[in-house]
Amino acid sequence: MTLTKNKMVREVGRRTRLKNRDVQMMLEALIEVGTEELIGGGRVEIEHFMVIDVQTIERAANCLLPKRRFRQITVRASKALRDKLNELD
Repeated sequence: MTLTKNKMVREVGRRTRLKNRDVQMMLEALIEVGTEELIGGGRVEIEHFMVIDVQTIERAANCLLPKRRFRQITVRASKALRDKLNELD
């Protein structure tokens, strides 16, 4: 099963009794704020859930080519989430 944005909006709306339109606006704002933070070189950390980090790496394929800059995205589950997932085993 996949949790899509629409499914998340409906489920959060059901649990909080907020209008789906309000939940969708909040979710889109959350995504926009997180994206801006990552573009600015920061990291996004949602306590007890996950950490998203962007690292810039410079490397050359060989000595004849100029250096290239890569951005690597790292997503790590929090310890609390890992513990809950490990309880299922």
